[in-house]
Amino acid sequence: MRFTKMHGIGNDFILIDGFHCAVEDPRALAARLCDRHFGVGADGLILALPSTVADARMRIFNSDGSEPEMCGNGIRCLGGFLYDSGLCRKPVMTVETLAGVLTLALEPGAGRVHRMTVDMGAPRLDPGEIPVAAPSNAVTIEIEGRALRFFCVSMGNPHAVTFDLYPEGDEFLRLGAQLERHPLFPRRANIEFCRLNPRGGADVRVWERGDGPTLACGTGACAVLTAGASQGLLPRSAPIRLPGGALDIRWAEDGHLYMTGPAETVFTGEFEP
Repeated sequence: MRFTKMHGIGNDFILIDGFHCAVEDPRALAARLCDRHFGVGADGLILALPSTVADARMRIFNSDGSEPEMCGNGIRCLGGFLYDSGLCRKPVMTVETLAGVLTLALEPGAGRVHRMTVDMGAPRLDPGEIPVAAPSNAVTIEIEGRALRFFCVSMGNPHAVTFDLYPEGDEFLRLGAQLERHPLFPRRANIEFCRLNPRGGADVRVWERGDGPTLACGTGACAVLTAGASQGLLPRSAPIRLPGGALDIRWAEDGHLYMTGPAETVFTGEFEP
């Protein structure tokens, strides 16, 4: 079975053409192929599938086999994969996800796509929709002797954003693992630790639900801009800098978040199903 390895600012994925081949157990396949020692190595597996309501349907599986609702870097990689492979040669395409149908505006160059803008839809701030087990989406969590304030957002998947701490090394790994599974988050959560950048925007470290530390998270960048703008910390359009690179996020007058960033092909190959 053929695959393509791609990344969006370091958040890497294995993509498979599900238009022409069937994957019977994608959860098990994701765990197998994403293993960085015994597999191809990636943060997730993405299946490009036919859709009755859009140009294509995306299913994505984390390296632990779990299936998130959405992935911002993943959908950009899927858009590039669809265009470059000829499955959909539209400069503006729609993709069905578990978080709804999203629109991608591609910037083709020399016959291939390297950058695009995704309409990520409106952020959801109602605690029941995120979900967060609290009366408000702004919560304080006591952890390791400190009180951290989180602003919770759903971009189709749950995020908890804090500007109170920007941990490194073991502290980041320890806190990320604990907070992902905190009782306040019934479906677990992606955790974003942030600091304001003197050049504008914010620096972010992401603990991704189902993957752990990742170099980037597109929905996380959208959640950070939402949290920062809602609290008066960021403008409604700003660069969000992650370990793998920056994404430009804009919270437009129509209430939608627009994410602009790259998608790059690393290599193609084959594996035994």
